[in-house]
Amino acid sequence: MCHHDRGYTIPVNLRNREETEIRRRSTMPAVAATTVDGILKKLKDLTPLIEAHSDEAEQNRCVSEKVSRAMLENGFFRMMRPESVGGPGLDPVTCFRMIEEMSRTDSAVGWNVALANGFEPFGAWGSKELVLSVMSSDDTVLCGGFFPPRKAVKVDGGYRLSGRTQFNSNCNAATWICGEALVFESEDASEPLKYESGAPMTILTFFPIKEAEIIENWDTLGMCGTGSHDVEVTDVFVPKEHTAPFVPLTEPEPEYAGPLHRLSIWPAIAAVAAPSLGIAQAAIDDFIELGKKVPSYTSNSLASRPVVQTQLGEAEAKLAAARALFHNTYDEMWQKALDGEYLELEDRSKCQMACSYAVTTSAEAVDLIHLAAGSSAIRNERRFQRHFRDIHVLTQHAFVSQSRLQSVGQISLGLEPEWPFFAL
Repeated sequence: MCHHDRGYTIPVNLRNREETEIRRRSTMPAVAATTVDGILKKLKDLTPLIEAHSDEAEQNRCVSEKVSRAMLENGFFRMMRPESVGGPGLDPVTCFRMIEEMSRTDSAVGWNVALANGFEPFGAWGSKELVLSVMSSDDTVLCGGFFPPRKAVKVDGGYRLSGRTQFNSNCNAATWICGEALVFESEDASEPLKYESGAPMTILTFFPIKEAEIIENWDTLGMCGTGSHDVEVTDVFVPKEHTAPFVPLTEPEPEYAGPLHRLSIWPAIAAVAAPSLGIAQAAIDDFIELGKKVPSYTSNSLASRPVVQTQLGEAEAKLAAARALFHNTYDEMWQKALDGEYLELEDRSKCQMACSYAVTTSAEAVDLIHLAAGSSAIRNERRFQRHFRDIHVLTQHAFVSQSRLQSVGQISLGLEPEWPFFAL
C-alpha cells in the first residue's frame, strides 16, 4: 500500500505555503519565475508516482526505475546545472528548497536528487572536453563516493584507476561517477605523490558508470531506498581530460564562469543537509494529522494533551531555527558569489555550521515527534518509524555530522581545522 493510500498526503495549506516560499526565495536573476513555477508543477504532478513507489524503494533498497526515469526526464537531477551548460541554472537556495520538498514526500528520492545536484558544481573543475561532451548532456546523471579515495596511476594520456568506494547514492540511475583519487607515479609506488606542502596529490576523476561494478551491499537502518552501494573499478583508463587537480578553483572553463563555481564544494555539502529539513517537516505533518484522531481507548484526542502540544511546538521551533540558519547562510553566500566574491575560511565555516546544525537539529525535532506519537511511532504502517530511522542515518554522514562543529569551533579559536575540505 502506498503512502498516499494511507492518508499521508501533505495538507494542501502546508504545501501551498512552502511553494510560495520557494518562489519568493529564488535569488537567481537569470532564472525566470516561470522556470521555478514549472519545476514546482512538475514536482506536484510527480508526487503521486513517488508516493506509490515509496514502499518498493524501501524494500528493494533502491528508488524504482520509474521514479528515477521521471526525475531524469523532468530535469530534477540537474536543477543546479548552469544554463551555459544546458541546465535550468537554478540558484542553490531554491534548489535546496526543492530538495527539501521532495524529501518531505520521500526521503530516498529527495536524497538521490540532492546528491545528483550536489555533484553538479564539480563540473567546474573539468576540462573543456569534459564540459562539452559530458556535463552538457541532458542524460548525464552524476553520482560518486569519496571514501576511501581510489588509486590513480599515471600513464600516457591519463591514469589507470582502481579502487572501491562506499556510499555511491543513486548509482543505479547514474551514468557517470565523480570521485577523488590519490595520484601514484607507478603501480609499484608505495606512497602517493605529494604537493610541496607535503599533502598527498589528489585529483577528481570522471568516468562512465558502465566501466565500474556496482556491488549491491546497501543494507542499513535508514535511508534504505537510496541505493548507496559500493562501486569498484579495476585498472580503468581515465583520460587526463576527464580529471582535474582537486585544489581551490579560480579559473574554470567559460561555461562554468558564473557565480556557482565561487561557492566551490559548499553547495554539494549543503545538498547533503537539505533532505533532513524535509524529513523533519514530514514527521511534523504526519503528527498533526495523527493528533486530530481520538484513540479507541480514550475520549481525548492526542492533540488535547498539554505535553504533546509542548513537544510539537518545540519540534516546530527547532525545525524553523534549523531552516532559517541554513537558508539564510546560503542566501548570504550566494549573494557574495553574485557579487564576484569567493568564500573566505570564515564563510566556509558558516556553511559547515549551518549544514551540521540543520541535520542535528532536525534530528532533535524528529525525536520530539517520536516521543509525542507514542506507540504510533513504532508501527510499520505509519511513517514515524521511517522518519526516525532516516534522520538518524543522516546524522552519521561525515560531511554534516555533529563532529564537524568541532571544526567550526577550531576555526573560531584561530586553530587549524582538522577537516581537509575547508581548504577548498
